[in-house]
Amino acid sequence: MDVSRRSFLKLSVGSAVLGSLTVDLLPAKSYAQTLPIRYAKETITICPYCAVGCGLIVHSHNGKVINTEGDPDHPINEGTLCSKGASLYQLANNPVRITKPRYRAPGAKKWEEVEWDWALDEIAKRIKDTRDKTFVTKNAKGQVVNRCDGIAHVGSAALDNEECYILQKWLRSLGLVYIEHQARI
Repeated sequence: MDVSRRSFLKLSVGSAVLGSLTVDLLPAKSYAQTLPIRYAKETITICPYCAVGCGLIVHSHNGKVINTEGDPDHPINEGTLCSKGASLYQLANNPVRITKPRYRAPGAKKWEEVEWDWALDEIAKRIKDTRDKTFVTKNAKGQVVNRCDGIAHVGSAALDNEECYILQKWLRSLGLVYIEHQARI
């Protein structure tokens, strides 16, 4: 390339003038905002919706969920979430969400709010009554079977292995033989 002294000076001065018009070397004013999750507690958990087991990061502050997002370090979803998993924040912060058990008596038209202790005691009482009424010790051939034919159970894919293990032990201890799981249906 053949550059004369005169063309070099023209190019240098022109570049300096043009550069001074477009580039401001002063520090730029920052418009960054403090994120609400800055001081939040970060908890890693698993999505409760299906059997996939996607990883979630839940941010909470003062006992309230303020943000949920996919866990990029989780080997299953690598930070992505389906529409249900992405809406978990709305599930936790829903003003019309039912948080107490409700009971509708036989023949009643309306549900009434009850206490947890009453509801759990009522469930336990009904399980025991049904088990006592339908427990079979011997079959028609006279063989000892020790089973409960009046109760069946359908499991949830949202349970982890440990929860399923304990649940199976409890159901088998009641004598249940009709045990199914959502993943097999």
